[in-house]
Parts: sequence; structure tokens; C-alpha cells
Amino acid sequence: MSEVIKQHYIVDGTDFTRAGEASGKIKKTLKDIGFPPQAVRNTAIAVYEAEINLVIHAGGGEIDVEITPEYVKVVLTDHGPGIENVELAMQEGYSTAPDRIRALGFGAGMGLPNIKKYSDEMDIQTELGVGTVMTLKINA
Repeated sequence: MSEVIKQHYIVDGTDFTRAGEASGKIKKTLKDIGFPPQAVRNTAIAVYEAEINLVIHAGGGEIDVEITPEYVKVVLTDHGPGIENVELAMQEGYSTAPDRIRALGFGAGMGLPNIKKYSDEMDIQTELGVGTVMTLKINA
């Protein structure tokens, strides 16, 4: 692969059953172009966690992907409530997920910690009442 591949996904925040579709398509693209297996795995895990967060906390959003031979860059944008305390939200086990989401087996407070663990770079820009932009980079 020598050119840059760009993808754009809309994440529907009202349909929990479709959460994970974008991360699955990104994973397939990476596998199809021969991206290194560990980088494919790391990308799939990080983007899945972020995509689930878009549905649980933000009412959906958008995912923009840039794939180069050296890395995958993923930008997730939402217009949700924002993250009140990023430092606290990064702690394993901390969750603001509602009980109905926890009853489905989500909301254990591992989303942001796992995203950080499986990304080489992670940046969160958030503003209360405006939304959040999360940028991830996973090296090949």
C-alpha cells in the first residue's frame, strides 16, 4: 500500500445493536491491505471501545480514519455532553454509564483506559455541553 486510505463512518447513537460496525469495517480494511496483525488488533480494540463510548455517552458521532503504510489515525467526534473530568474518566473502573447500559454488560469503566492501552497516541479535547474530539494513532 502506498497511498493514503480515508474512511468516514456515522455512528448512530440510538441503535445499540449496530455499535461496533465501524470498528469491524476498519479491522477488515486493515487485514485486507496486509497491515501488521498486532496493529490490526490494537486498532480494532481501541476503535471498538471508542465507538461504544459514542453510543453510550454521546448519542452517536462520527469516525474519520486515515490509513498510511506507517500508521492508522482515527478521529472520533461527538456533540455529546463532554467529559467532566478526563483524569477521573481515565481511571480503570470509573464509569458514568447508566444502569440500563450496565445491565447489558457495558459501562465497566474500562473504555478510556483500554483505548489508551491499545493506542500509541491518544488525545482528548472535550468541552462540557459541546462535545468531545478524540484522536488516536496506532503505528504499523
